[in-house]
Amino acid sequence: MDQEILNKVLEEVRKKISIGNSNNEINNIATEMQMAENFKSDSKEEVIEKEEKRGVHMINDIPTITEYVGCAIGDTVGLVIANIDGYLHEKMKLDPKYRSLGIVSARTGAGPHIMAADEAVKATNTEIVAIELARDTKGGAGHGSLIIFASEDVSDARRAVEVTLKDVERTFGDVYGCDAGHVELHYTARASLALEKAFGAPLGKSFGIIVGAPAAVGLVMADTAMKTANVELVTYASPNDGTAHSNEIIITITGDSGAVRQSVIAAREVGIGILKSMGQNPVSTTKPYI
Repeated sequence: MDQEILNKVLEEVRKKISIGNSNNEINNIATEMQMAENFKSDSKEEVIEKEEKRGVHMINDIPTITEYVGCAIGDTVGLVIANIDGYLHEKMKLDPKYRSLGIVSARTGAGPHIMAADEAVKATNTEIVAIELARDTKGGAGHGSLIIFASEDVSDARRAVEVTLKDVERTFGDVYGCDAGHVELHYTARASLALEKAFGAPLGKSFGIIVGAPAAVGLVMADTAMKTANVELVTYASPNDGTAHSNEIIITITGDSGAVRQSVIAAREVGIGILKSMGQNPVSTTKPYI
């Protein structure tokens, strides 16, 4: 009897010892898990902190390029060369008196940049020496552009680039784009040297540019513009003649200020209407100005 009681007591003791050990193990496991979680949290914070420092370090590592002036809408970059290399000067057939160049180049947009450059050349002592249209628009239907100003003083070249970069925000206002194509209109009351260089615009006269893509849209826009008011056709360009094989029809017009503006507005309405009829919603790139 005594032995049975003793055995029961020993069994209870073993159970308590076993339970105590299990609790200790659970507590140890919980402690280890908490330590691991704290380590993970600390690691994440350290990683985030290191990444932030790395980002700042990368920004600070960008070299200061003295030729860089700025950038603008349309993947536009503005640069300046204070003293062009002699061999390049000769190859570009520049006037010997010009050593400094201001350069504006864009992936998207030609008309907006030419219009902005026209304002820049009015405001600075520079000359437009080159305007070239690239087949670009990052895979779209239109052009990219390259515009080069020349001056005797680098400050004039830089100023021309600055004015162009600032004004291109405005001149993109009547560029309406969508997946199916685009409608592009430009107007000035007084054409200057950039428009003369690019399109043969008569200096000092009102001037308009009308562009539609795909090309069929541009042709209807051109026809509408010519029939709307008493304007004179200056240039006509199509995918195979006068463009960099872009899918556009481009016309430029001149005449009385009111007539040119009226024709441009009429072309805009019909072009946007066609794109809407195709199930598209062409919207202004910035804010319409015409």
